[in-house]
Parts: sequence; C-alpha cells; structure tokens
Amino acid sequence: MESSQLKTIIQGIPKAELHLHLEGSFEPELMFEIAKRNNIALPYDSIESVKAAYKFNNLQEFLDIYYAGAQVLLYEQDFFDLTWAYLTKVHSENVVHVEVFFDPQTHTERGVAFDIVINGIHRALEKAKTDLNISYKLIMSYLRHLSEEAAFETLKASLPFKDIIDGIGLDSSEMGNPPSKFKEVFKASAKQGYKLVAHAGEEGPADYIWEALDILKVVRIDHGNRCLTDEALVKRLVDEKIALTLCPTSNVALKVIQKMNEHPVAKMLEKGIIATIHSDDPAYFGGYMNENYYQTAKALNLSLGQIQQLAINAFEASWMSTAEKVNRINEVKDYFNSI
Repeated sequence: MESSQLKTIIQGIPKAELHLHLEGSFEPELMFEIAKRNNIALPYDSIESVKAAYKFNNLQEFLDIYYAGAQVLLYEQDFFDLTWAYLTKVHSENVVHVEVFFDPQTHTERGVAFDIVINGIHRALEKAKTDLNISYKLIMSYLRHLSEEAAFETLKASLPFKDIIDGIGLDSSEMGNPPSKFKEVFKASAKQGYKLVAHAGEEGPADYIWEALDILKVVRIDHGNRCLTDEALVKRLVDEKIALTLCPTSNVALKVIQKMNEHPVAKMLEKGIIATIHSDDPAYFGGYMNENYYQTAKALNLSLGQIQQLAINAFEASWMSTAEKVNRINEVKDYFNSI
C-alpha cells in the first residue's frame, strides 16, 4: 500500500488513546511560552536546542529531561494549557476517547499544590468533552523511583478529587523498582474505588508483569513488551483478557527495541493478546497516535484487518461503558467496511 494511502486510512479511524502522559505531551514551543510567562529560565537557548536534546539511550535519560521540562508548570492555567494543547492535537487525528496519566508527585515535590495540578487538567478535559466530543478518563500515577510512603501521601491528597480520578497508574524508572514495592498503596487505592494499571515489562522483565497482575491486581498492563519471553504469561494475558497498551515510537526512542520492524505487536495479535497502540510521551518521541499507527503498520506490513483489530482492541480495553464501547467499535467496523 502507498504511504499516502495508508496515512489517509489511519487518519480516518476513530481512535482511543489509553497510554499518554500529559507531561510527556509538552511541546517545546509551549514549554518556552509558559517558561517566559512564569519568568523561568530553561537550560536551553532555543526550541531547536530542546529538540536536539531529545535523543535518548534509555528510559532514565528521557526522564531527566521530562522532569526538567515540567519545572515550568506552576499555575492552574499552565496545566490547562498543557492538557488543552494535547487534546486539540489528537482531535485533529480523530482520537475520540482518551485515558490520560498525570504525575502529581512531579509537581507536589517542588511545591505545586495538588489542586492546582488537577483543576487545570480537569478543566481542559471537560472543555474537550463539550467542544470536541472527546470522552475521557483520568489516571493518577505514582512515581516508582519514590517511596511507597510518598505514594500514600499522594493517595491521601487525591481523595477530595476522587469523583474526577478514575484510576491509578505506576510509572517512571522501572529497573530496580518492581511493582511489589507498591503493594500496600495499590491495595489502599483499590479500596477507594480506583481502577488499577501499571507500567511493567517495558525495560523490566516478564516477572514485573506477573507482579503487577498478582500483587498489584491491575486490570491492564502499560507496555508489557517483555511478555513474549514467557509463554505461561502470554496464555494468562489471553485467557484473562488483560490488555497491553503498547507505545511503538517510544520503544524505538528509548532503545527498548532498536528498529520498528522488531516491534512485538504483530506477534501479540497473532497470539490473541489484546494489544493496543498509543503514543506515551509524544512531544519527546516524535509521534502522536497517527504516527504510531503509521510507523508500526508500515514497518510490520500490517494488514487492514490487523490495523482494524488494534483500533477495536483499544476501545475494548478502555474504561468506557459497555454501550459506549459497542457504539465506538461499530464506528470502527463501519469505517473499515467503507474503505
């Protein structure tokens, strides 16, 4: 299939994004604009020099820049602007449902109050629901390089906003920070009614995926690339319908894989895993949803049936109501039938 034809098809697919870090959608242009507004000096002299710094050898190198960029976010309007920029971008790519992560500890650790962060984000999500017809769920992540005690403080801070937070995630430096480190805070989070997900098996081993399932009791695995090294784990993911939220351009940027044609998503689909595609931290990894679909489809020579399955899987794995899922999945099927 011609590249232009493939891009046109992907653009038209109604899509759900389930693995997106709002702080990772912070484009350099907006970063400079907010830094100027808040009188904060960035360690870069131009937008080009920021982009030039977006070359990473591993997850930790990326996180160092990610946290540096977040330093300019101070006020509710900043968090609104960050979230709104992401939502308008994905609206242009026909994304109709988002389940987004935010990292309160990235901000509360430097003295920005929890309510400032969540109120700005929530205001933008509500505006997108009204103005852009994008439905959403909001996921609060604990930073795994910090202590479980610090995560408990974040859980406590979240309780007044329980009605607008749908779930809990676990992100940041994976190696050396296994899911089991957060056993008690995940148990406490579940008692508050939060749904549970966790990053596992991106750089970490398949054992981390087992831990996320058995110890944290998650309903979805973020990344999960390493599952294919363990046939028993693959069988469990299929049997229990545990979805994986994969991020292909992120995997290449962070050297989880060396080239896109090594990405495991096609093998996962063949094995019956509910594999899905998302953008992770698109400002840093060079691609929002359509680019992730396009690069993956092109490198792996995915069929239209496989591309359709990825889109359906994302709605299937989402936290939408059953009726909403059925509607969106029918839209995807109708779209592919019309091609």
